[in-house]
Amino acid sequence: MKKIALFPGSFDPLTMGHLDTIERGAKLFDELIIGVFVNTNKKSYFTSDEKMAIVKKSVAHIPNVRVITQENELTVTVAEKLGAKFLLRGIRSIKDYEYEKEIALMNRHLDRDLETVFLLAEPKYSHISSSILKEVWTFNGDVKEYLPEAVYRALEEKRENSEK
Repeated sequence: MKKIALFPGSFDPLTMGHLDTIERGAKLFDELIIGVFVNTNKKSYFTSDEKMAIVKKSVAHIPNVRVITQENELTVTVAEKLGAKFLLRGIRSIKDYEYEKEIALMNRHLDRDLETVFLLAEPKYSHISSSILKEVWTFNGDVKEYLPEAVYRALEEKRENSEK
């Protein structure tokens, strides 16, 4: 049986921490599907289409990874439709663990056959988040080393377009 995992997230923007989790996760599963989802608790900087394009460019070098988007279904419903029996999540800190544990337990309540797999963040990425990087970038701080090249270019393009 093919091992399929879904890595859901808002990826606004995708960080090097996300990319590291994707690259490591792709080695564990036959297929890893990146789900560009909507987080109703966050205001998005990029549109769903922009995020989808950026994520696709950033993971193009990984043959068993594909990218989907959806905005109005539960993660467990999407996983079932995709045939995914695993959810992949990254953990940077105790705070992440507590948050992710609650979500994993609810997902398990909703679908007993869906397992959540946690990967610990590489230490060099454990202090970064999309929110922090957006904040630093907004005030012209240097975040380039924490973003895949396609993401950094997209942010710069957005900045240039907003200044016109």
